[in-house]
Amino acid sequence: MGLGGLEEIGRNMSVFEYKNEILLIDMGLQFPEENTPGIDYIIPNVESLLPKRHNIKGIIITHGHYDHIGGIPHLLDKLGASIPIYATDLTREIIKRRQEDYSHAAKPIIHSIKDGQSMQISEHIKVHFYEIEHTIPDSIGLVIETPVGNFAYCTDLKIDFDAKGNPKDLGSFEKMKKHGIHTLFLDSTSAWKQGKSLSEEIVQKNIEDILAKAKGRIIVGMFASLLTRAGEIVKIAEKLDKKVILSGFSLKTNFQIAQNLGYIKVKKGTIVPVEEIRKYKDDKVLILSTGAQGEPRASMMKIANGENRYVSVKKGDTIIFSSSIIPGNEMAIQTLKDNLTRQGAKVIQTQDIDVHSGGHGPAEDLKLMIKTVQPKFFLPIHGMYYMRSANCENAQEMGVPEKNCILVDNGQIVDLLPDKVIATDMMVPANYVMVDGLGVGDVEEVVLRDRQALSSEGMIVVISTLDRRTGRFLKNPDIISRGFINLKMNKEFVEDIRKRIKVIVNRIPRAQSIEPDYLKALIRDQLGSFLYSKTKRRPMVLPVVIEV
Repeated sequence: MGLGGLEEIGRNMSVFEYKNEILLIDMGLQFPEENTPGIDYIIPNVESLLPKRHNIKGIIITHGHYDHIGGIPHLLDKLGASIPIYATDLTREIIKRRQEDYSHAAKPIIHSIKDGQSMQISEHIKVHFYEIEHTIPDSIGLVIETPVGNFAYCTDLKIDFDAKGNPKDLGSFEKMKKHGIHTLFLDSTSAWKQGKSLSEEIVQKNIEDILAKAKGRIIVGMFASLLTRAGEIVKIAEKLDKKVILSGFSLKTNFQIAQNLGYIKVKKGTIVPVEEIRKYKDDKVLILSTGAQGEPRASMMKIANGENRYVSVKKGDTIIFSSSIIPGNEMAIQTLKDNLTRQGAKVIQTQDIDVHSGGHGPAEDLKLMIKTVQPKFFLPIHGMYYMRSANCENAQEMGVPEKNCILVDNGQIVDLLPDKVIATDMMVPANYVMVDGLGVGDVEEVVLRDRQALSSEGMIVVISTLDRRTGRFLKNPDIISRGFINLKMNKEFVEDIRKRIKVIVNRIPRAQSIEPDYLKALIRDQLGSFLYSKTKRRPMVLPVVIEV
């Protein structure tokens, strides 16, 4: 079953159970959505695992992206810090580095795995590891060997093609096929997109052409985890005799880890600190920067806003956005590009020239993978329902019968039997677990609803000061508005609000004592209706009653 990743992009976590043996795959986070204001990120709900956590034999992490490792600091202690984690070297080091940010978190026990290696996880579960192509090195696909059958599990993958459109290497998929695959669990993120992955050779050539022709500084905006691309750009910079500056804490950290492990090789003197940027001519400087999604506190935004002490945009700069656009970030990215262009920079994006190849293979990549592995059953993972549905169509085109293509939701239990796969009606909790400054899971639905109301409708605070004996006003009600109306520009409406509050209070018989909680509820309901009738908006109304 999937505890995340089947109805969203992110929060990836899958559970395989045979008798009293449980294997977990990935433990990721999901970044907040528009309907989760004030949330840092979202992690899987593992409550269903707690009664049998003693049966968990291992956790396999497929690669080092946060949507696959981000939940570890919060969930490992809950499930058991002694549970062994299996990860490749780069993934292991990224996990360890992230754990350092959480002083309360237990130190994980991580076993290194390599391409082509096999590991007996428990009595009945053996896992074979195969390297697959993604935007971060050391990504792996799995074959899970059980008495029921052998299951291939491949999340976050693409096929690297050469400049002529021929696949470079299908070796891992061919090895998977030899196991006789019962069910293939496959990445669906780009399954709905036609065509195949753009060749990295073409991307690198285009970037090299831009770098060679640029007469000023080059700033490349990218994801901090796009380490394969970062390494290739550094090679190009060395070829063109340019110095490279890394800008952004997460990029520096990930780059250093990859360099220490030998995944990125850099000549001495190529990487220079940003403090030395003025030592070099503009056409000899290349800056790799985080923030290509328009994140407000990322390096690129600080450079654009003049908040970086050493780097500011100037006429003649060339800025390359070497990343895809995450849905929801379009406006932030457009605003960033406008800002950069106004300051005289030339902005190049993948819509202009091919300077980015995504990490999730589109339809033709996935069809080729399915055709090579030849599974009997197919269960798409990692994506929204329509993405996974499109992937089922890909599988059917490659010969998998429609009845053998299974679509399930988060928390839905799937029975994997020797001769069939059944999507049962049984469900386990798989709702969002919110992480914010308060802690993990402390944000309830009512709190989110309040935050949503505040973000969309605003808030109005009404302070009523009453005589304790008579229940009448001692002064005019005070009105405070946040995100609803401008009090100075709407004085007449503010007076109408005060009059309405007085009417509400004065309707209470003088002989009747005023109960503050009752009065607050009365003001909240009746003033809320009044405000909606006048503005067609429903701000949060917070009444305060002071008795003197």
